[in-house]
Amino acid sequence: MKPYSTKDIRNVVLIGSSKSGKTTLAEAMLFEGKVIDRRGTVEGKNTVSDNTEFEQNNQKSVYATPLYAEFMNTKFNIIDAPGSDDFVGGAVSAFKVCESAILIVNAQQGVEVGTEIFARHAADYNMPLMLAVNQLDHEKANWEGTRDSIKESFGGKVVFVQFPVNPGPGFEGFIDLIAMKYYHFKDDNGTREELEIPAQYADEAEAMRQELMEKAAEGDDALMEKFFEELTLTNEEINKGLALGLKKGELLPVFCLSARKDIGVKKLMEFAINSAPSPLGIKAATIDGGEIECKPEGPVSVFIFKTNVEQHLGDVSYFKVMSGVLNEGMDLVNPESGNTERLSAIYAVAGAKKEKVASISAGDIGCVMKLKSGKSDVTLAQPGVEAVEHIKFPDSKYRCAVKAADKNDEAKVGDALNKIAAQDPTIIVEYSKELRQTILSGQGEQHINLVKWRLNNEFKLNVELYAPKVPYRETITKVATAQYRHKKQSGGAGQFGEVHLLVCPIVEGVEFTNKFKIDGKDTELKVKNRQEFTLDWGGKLEFINCVVGGAIDEGFMPAILKGINDKMTEGPLTGSYARDIRVYVYDGKMHPVDSKEIAFILAARNAFKEAFRNAGPKIMEPIYDVDILTPSDYVGPCMSDLNGRRGMIVNQDMDRGFTVLHAKVPLAELYRYSTSLSSITGGAATFTMKFSDYQPVPADVQTKLLAEYAAQEKEEE
Repeated sequence: MKPYSTKDIRNVVLIGSSKSGKTTLAEAMLFEGKVIDRRGTVEGKNTVSDNTEFEQNNQKSVYATPLYAEFMNTKFNIIDAPGSDDFVGGAVSAFKVCESAILIVNAQQGVEVGTEIFARHAADYNMPLMLAVNQLDHEKANWEGTRDSIKESFGGKVVFVQFPVNPGPGFEGFIDLIAMKYYHFKDDNGTREELEIPAQYADEAEAMRQELMEKAAEGDDALMEKFFEELTLTNEEINKGLALGLKKGELLPVFCLSARKDIGVKKLMEFAINSAPSPLGIKAATIDGGEIECKPEGPVSVFIFKTNVEQHLGDVSYFKVMSGVLNEGMDLVNPESGNTERLSAIYAVAGAKKEKVASISAGDIGCVMKLKSGKSDVTLAQPGVEAVEHIKFPDSKYRCAVKAADKNDEAKVGDALNKIAAQDPTIIVEYSKELRQTILSGQGEQHINLVKWRLNNEFKLNVELYAPKVPYRETITKVATAQYRHKKQSGGAGQFGEVHLLVCPIVEGVEFTNKFKIDGKDTELKVKNRQEFTLDWGGKLEFINCVVGGAIDEGFMPAILKGINDKMTEGPLTGSYARDIRVYVYDGKMHPVDSKEIAFILAARNAFKEAFRNAGPKIMEPIYDVDILTPSDYVGPCMSDLNGRRGMIVNQDMDRGFTVLHAKVPLAELYRYSTSLSSITGGAATFTMKFSDYQPVPADVQTKLLAEYAAQEKEEE
């Protein structure tokens, strides 16, 4: 491969819903770029993109695959992103290293929820978008319906650059509104002829070209002025206006395709090369608030956006050169860890095909193998260069507990999960001390099933996935007192400690008080010391020393606090963490010889436990904000399902033709929700979830939880 300068590089990510034809389009692009001489098919399991066993078996992309084509003296880097929302992390990673995206719409379905999701992610990265209507050769292709859905979803940004002739099984070409020609395709290998526009399409083409010129003129004041004066623009001026509007994110050019027949692919690539931005001069933010400008003259900086374990190769790290020129054999430093890595050999990459190169210039994409610590979302650079700002991945939507089927494999399973998570940052593995479970979180059940498949097939480990426990919280609703004397005598030195305490709930907006009724008498406690602690698991603990007259020595107060803290981590109701409790220690007794720290720790634990049980104890459950994006046809089933999950609909609104339901739902009811939502909407809806707060569980749920905990304790005796 010849070397390419930064200005002659284009980095484009292919995004869109599942079944929109991204992988087929990538094959056609590689064919046009002479990387392959025969196009594979998803059904034939022989595409360059879907080259892993899991992808071929399931006939869907689950990884974002870097590819390239050499076309029009340009290195055209392509990242074929997965279409399923479960694997959205691949697309988000690609946004970090690409300067534009092609959003692919299935001509049978029009704009789908998945289309919306990827468009929103692209908008988060200010990513210039081109839109390609694919599968116009399908017997169910609906150009008019698709066109209308595009207009409804994207509004005034839409500008049609082409329109199809005879969409459906007879689709053989399109009218190009810039060239004002009919491109007719004579075979399924992209062989085209340029013809005059057929008479029956002339008026439509003229009207659409006029609209195209108006949109193009909006991108530049000089073009706008000329258009107002002459009511026309040259082809060069149209291209200039489209390029400016595209880069500003003000225009969404629409193209017509049959990737399967290689119709329209060359025109799309030509437009991307001529009008989409090159990486030259693009500035990437760093973690310290600085910027790295993409130019070959700068110091070398490489950003690793994904790492895969590939058969016969081991770890393969895919990177973009953010600045400078990377030469093979270079030593680079991780600015965050200080570790040095040698990039002994570097490669241009097209799926499984790796071509060794001597150097890669700023803006280009390549890969390197077997780095010691260069995993995903990592910067390697020459000394003094800051790390690139990390990728912001979506919050997890699916969580489950995982354990080794064979207890002897627990350590191996933990190591394997950590390796998988290092390669895919949207997989989160954490051991919950509170729940005593290893929790595996991801973007959906398909995502988690991929992890299980990898454990079974790559690491040869069997695991069990099951519903995780819910991190409940315990608190109190009223005032209560208790006292406990710990006394132990066993021949030698004894243990003695007595603690009297009062507990009350911490309620936001309710002022602190030291006046209570104790043993039937109105009592004003004398506050000697007040400590407030923000708990690691949420909520607060306040510890107030009100002991007067030397009943308990000050030196034993830390022991009493420790005893209370111990019990806060194992609540009396279900063993969950306790929160939002104020504890007043107001009396007690000591022994001049036998009083020791351990005695007051145990006395405080037991006094707190008794007071807690008498203070109107309540179990709190985590509540999540759930936003569901769905076609309006499925609003009823979605709402009905949420009601069955104890969900509360807060409100609903419309967003570009789709309904958004905003709800609050208990975490206990969200296990496998992604699977259920997909089932009731035929895969047409998606959702996000984010922790909101803790709220009391209903009485019937509390009764059930108490019974389950009692049975568990009895079982463990």
